[in-house]
Amino acid sequence: MSRRLWVLLLVFLLGTTQASARQNRIDVVSPMAPELAAWGPTPVGVRTVTATDRGRADVPNTKPGADTVRYDRTLTIEVWYPAVRSAGQQPVGEYHTTTRDASRPIVLLGKAVRDAAPDTSARSPLVIISHGYPGNRFLLSHLAENLASKGFVVASIDHPDSTYADQKPFASTLYNRPADQLFVLDELDRLSRAGSGSFLAGVVDASSTAIIGYSMGGYGLISVLGAGFSDAAVAGPGAPPNKLLFERAASNPAFSKKADPRIKAAIALAPWGLPSGTWDAEALKSITTPVLFVAGSADDVSGYEKGTRAMFLGTSGADRYLLTFLNGTHNVAAPMPAPAEAYAYSETLKLFPFVHYADPVWDTVRSNNILQHFATAFLALHLKGEREMLAYLDVVPRGADAVYSAERDGRPKADSTYWKGFKPRTIAALVFEHLAPGK
Repeated sequence: MSRRLWVLLLVFLLGTTQASARQNRIDVVSPMAPELAAWGPTPVGVRTVTATDRGRADVPNTKPGADTVRYDRTLTIEVWYPAVRSAGQQPVGEYHTTTRDASRPIVLLGKAVRDAAPDTSARSPLVIISHGYPGNRFLLSHLAENLASKGFVVASIDHPDSTYADQKPFASTLYNRPADQLFVLDELDRLSRAGSGSFLAGVVDASSTAIIGYSMGGYGLISVLGAGFSDAAVAGPGAPPNKLLFERAASNPAFSKKADPRIKAAIALAPWGLPSGTWDAEALKSITTPVLFVAGSADDVSGYEKGTRAMFLGTSGADRYLLTFLNGTHNVAAPMPAPAEAYAYSETLKLFPFVHYADPVWDTVRSNNILQHFATAFLALHLKGEREMLAYLDVVPRGADAVYSAERDGRPKADSTYWKGFKPRTIAALVFEHLAPGK
């Protein structure tokens, strides 16, 4: 090969690598992003921890009618936290993971510094993230980094039997999601205490916790908030063996229909389960924790009118919000942008790894930024008591009905009803509703 061809090949490869790096960033904020999507003022560190729950029911290895097999269930958790950067440390983070196809390794790029020293000047509220089926702890890493930069400790779970690398029958996820979420809350609470020996000692305030669940993570979240499973869900086709879901059933007198008091707020992203009869109307009324529901109006997995919107209307004991992306499907807002490697699949694979992340209508970065904005306002209000955040949540429900009226310098005029923090011409396809308890 001639020297000229070698040079051209090198330029091509460098260009491809740089394009991949840009594509794999999880920290992009679009020029169209609303105000609170911006990166916060706090440096962010990240570490990986593991925790083991002893004696958990082993769903895949339990035969119906036989004794329930027990095992030690180990979870891998990625923890983002407010940090103190040392001199020379740059806000450049790498996350080594895979695509939806677990055989395809990828590197994601963000701003968190691996193993940075934690900021121990004050305890930060805890946010737990629970991915979909399948998924992994990096699927919502864009949201995790963003929230950590605003003073939250964020713990994102790899749910065994439900990740890209170890996906097993659905029954395991049905049983383990709420148990995993509560176990991680207990574990982070333990690690936050003085004398734990953890870097999180004195860093986390687990008494002020929120859980964010996407799809099956949202299913687990609804259970954790106190909605007991229906008897049909406990004994129906595909349910875990030996009626294991009865542990969290509405008909079980031992099941508490109240959320753990440490959980002060929740964000349910396209939560799965209501159209399948997992809960009945009375079960949803048990929820009293403030909830932000998020969904696409064309969600073909969890459902919208009979799914997320019905949950929003049915959780009448809670102060709750519903953010709707008109014409968005199940993937809108929650998953990170599709990595560059997901673009390489041929038509013979029907582009499944790509559409695992993408929405056919909404640009992923844009919908991620909108979620970051509302999640910031909602969590700052309920976990930090920042009442000024109400101005971002008290809006005209239909974006298309809001009136943009501003002075030449951008200050809103008295007749403006445009959503606070949003740029002109950016909310026409959004709906943001609020219902108080009892409504």
